[in-house]
Amino acid sequence: MRAIGQDTLGGPGVLKVVEVDRPEPGPSEVLVRVHAAGVNPTDWWHRSTGGLAGAPVRLGWDVSGTVEAVGLGVTMYRPGDEVYGMPRLPLPAGAYAEYLTSPARHLARKPRTLSHVEAAALPVAALTALQSLVDTAAVRPGQRVLVHAAAGGVGHLAVQIAKSLGAHVIGTTRAAKHDFVRSLGADEVIDYTTADFVPAAPDIDVVIDTVGGEYGPRSLRTLRLGGMLVSLASPAEAGLAAVAAGSGLRAGFTIVEPDHAGLKEIADLVDAGRLRPHIAAVFPLADAARAHELGERGRTTGKLVLRVVQ
Repeated sequence: MRAIGQDTLGGPGVLKVVEVDRPEPGPSEVLVRVHAAGVNPTDWWHRSTGGLAGAPVRLGWDVSGTVEAVGLGVTMYRPGDEVYGMPRLPLPAGAYAEYLTSPARHLARKPRTLSHVEAAALPVAALTALQSLVDTAAVRPGQRVLVHAAAGGVGHLAVQIAKSLGAHVIGTTRAAKHDFVRSLGADEVIDYTTADFVPAAPDIDVVIDTVGGEYGPRSLRTLRLGGMLVSLASPAEAGLAAVAAGSGLRAGFTIVEPDHAGLKEIADLVDAGRLRPHIAAVFPLADAARAHELGERGRTTGKLVLRVVQ
């Protein structure tokens, strides 16, 4: 089968099409014929650094496709079922390929109202947003939620999920993307290139920070007493917890986890018309390097997707 591989760590140019054996599902696993695979910042981080392994791994965690075969003990799915999910993260999954194996409960049935390309844009980013807002921050109706990079992959989904939870949502993004972020349901939008978001967004209950760096310490200054900063950009952000605690605030760095129940909840939001991924660009599998080049510029609105089945 065709897959995207790399022999060395480095820039997008290290990615290439390779021929590898089709995997076989083990106990509690399914074999998925990949129709589309999402592209995420964790992909180019693993490509360039090797991630936790420190060595080249088969890239890709977002997947949407059809079940080809089931392993011993799997009763949730049958061949032909349409599924989507985020297998194995932070371990390698290899979604940039024609087939992959996945633990059955790292997948869920694909949203009925989405194509495979659209569904493949969701798992990593939407689960990140859902777990941050619901499991980590426990957002309640009426709370004020500030989403940084609100037009980005995680951000544009976090805005919609926060609105579904009944929050008052404020997003930061460039002026050219304000109409887009408002169309997602944001109540207020701040142009971070011309305005300081700290005085512009006071009394915040929850901040979702996908940017990192100086955004973390500055975001603490927007929070009301007891408010929470959820950092997603870098493990280095975990150090903000002590700073926050000293001011009567909360802060934490979170890593997305495979989540069958979360995927079902996301699919329900989609099929109810309350959540929709925005696709910035679609590339054929062989052009994975081009997708990485575009993504690493940091100006993408929504998500990038690789189409595997044409």
